[in-house]
Amino acid sequence: MSKTQSRAIIGRRDFLKRAAATGAGVAMPAIISSGALASSGEINIMMWSDYLPESFVKAFTAKTGIKVNFTGIGSNDDILNKMKASNGQGFDIVTPTVNRSPLWKDLGLLQPFDMKKVALEKVNPAMALGETHWNFAGKGTHWLPHIWGTEGVSWRTDKFTPAGSAPSYYDVWDDANAGKTMGRGHSMILGLGLGMERRGELAPGSVWEAYKTPEKMTEVWTKLTETAIKKKKNIKLIWNDADAQKNGLLNEGVIVGQTWDGPPIALKTAGEPVMYRAPVEGAMAWVDGLALPIGVKNIDQVYAFIAACYDAQLAGEAIKTHGYNSPVLGADKFGGEVYAKNFADAYPGDALAKLNPWPAEAPWYAAKRSEFTNKFMSA
Repeated sequence: MSKTQSRAIIGRRDFLKRAAATGAGVAMPAIISSGALASSGEINIMMWSDYLPESFVKAFTAKTGIKVNFTGIGSNDDILNKMKASNGQGFDIVTPTVNRSPLWKDLGLLQPFDMKKVALEKVNPAMALGETHWNFAGKGTHWLPHIWGTEGVSWRTDKFTPAGSAPSYYDVWDDANAGKTMGRGHSMILGLGLGMERRGELAPGSVWEAYKTPEKMTEVWTKLTETAIKKKKNIKLIWNDADAQKNGLLNEGVIVGQTWDGPPIALKTAGEPVMYRAPVEGAMAWVDGLALPIGVKNIDQVYAFIAACYDAQLAGEAIKTHGYNSPVLGADKFGGEVYAKNFADAYPGDALAKLNPWPAEAPWYAAKRSEFTNKFMSA
């Protein structure tokens, strides 16, 4: 691991300690400006499929009169492809992940926010990365933090027991679990690499070195993809969104999988025999944000929505439903005891110190990763 990556992980650990929160509002605080209230109207949002709990939407609409038109997506590729196809039209807010900025910066599909209308002081400054990572051509902040979480390992507590206190990414590929596992195409291949590093089957640091040059990426991912293809018979389900993860654990015979934190934690909260935990190799950490397309039509409604997202009570109430975390300061106070227990179960011991932030993805990396992933998927 490079010094840069080490510093990034330390920084991520710091913000994790300060910014645990969740959300699904019941009574919406008086946080919306009179101008936004007067405007009413509607807002068109393209967002990850499980990020807008019904109670949040109802409270927002009841307070502001603003109707939410929601389009759910399951991947960053969905967001980017839809925006490319429409030339930045059709939506008022979209929600890319912070590490995808290199893929957006030269496309001209987004516009900067008016930061005078954004209460950025309400969020953890360690997650307010728009000015540094999403300030395209010096024109201002094109991204605001919204939800953070991790990708790690979930399992059925009645059908699987990790070998140690923490599971491993390699459990998804292990012959002992053949035909009973799941993961997302590209990230489970990366997880395989981390597992192989821990087992001594791949040089330490290879997975992160692959982000640096096309040559290194080809070298590392050729081996990973060859291994993944050989073990593909062990995989029961390839998921692409939150619902598929839940369905895999509940109805498809999956006993262990590489998943986001939100879906299995939501199942656990509902009383299902499911656990989510950062694996021994370290969970993958991400921050999803809010971005403003060039074709925005309902600008007053956008800032009313941001104000709602940055209210600590609403943010804290919402995680009770979706199982992720909020960057809003003080939101954890409204998350409740169940959220606190889930967070402790997910990140025991030194798990927070071992988090792996998803590195920034250059366009060449994303393209080559798609080639290798497609090769695996079609094998």
